[in-house]
Order: sequence, then structure tokens, then C-alpha cells
Amino acid sequence: MTLLETIQYAAVAGFVLVGSFFLLVGTIGLIRFPNVYNRLHATSKATTLGAASMFLAGFVYFGGQGVALETLVAIVFLFLTAPTGGHLISRSARKMGVDFQEEVEWPAHGAGIERNEPEESDD
Repeated sequence: MTLLETIQYAAVAGFVLVGSFFLLVGTIGLIRFPNVYNRLHATSKATTLGAASMFLAGFVYFGGQGVALETLVAIVFLFLTAPTGGHLISRSARKMGVDFQEEVEWPAHGAGIERNEPEESDD
């Protein structure tokens, strides 16, 4: 085994370890966080970095040609679709009326979503 191959395998192992760590953190966040917004943050951020790191490990392992080019396309696709999907899920949850935690409030108007405040009664 040459020095270059040793460096290549070490880089692959490093990317796989980093990717595994971020995927584990995202999974724990998905299980432990209390509401849809926090869970979305954990899954969209941590798992995007974890999956991208795994794709980079594949790129380094295959040496920059053939299948390796497909992994770069997958990384670009991942970074374009994961934040968009997270945003759409968050916006849908907001439109369905899912609230934040008790101490956090939505702005009165924002992001094109009108908020219908219930009228207070003097009962």
C-alpha cells in the first residue's frame, strides 16, 4: 500500500466518521426535540451535513471519476432540496396552526402568512 492510498483511506474513514456523527446527532434530535420546528432544524441541518460527508467519502474512495462524479451531483442536489423541503414543511405546519413553544410567538405578519388573532372577550 502506497502513501497516497493510505491517505485516501484515512480521508474516507474520516468522512465516514464525521458523517456518522452528524447523522447520529440529527437522529437523536429528531427523537428528543419537543415540536416539529425543532425537529425540522435537527434533521435538515445535521443530516444534510452527515449525508454530504458520506457522499464526499464516496467521492474520495472512487477517485474522482465515474461514480465519484455522481456523488458530487448528489451533494449539490442535497444542498438544494433539503433546505427547501424543510422550509416547506415548516410553512405547512405554520399554516396548519402548529404553535412554537410557550415563550415564543409568531410575528403578526410575515412570510406572506396572515395571522388571524382570536378576539379577546371580557368574560
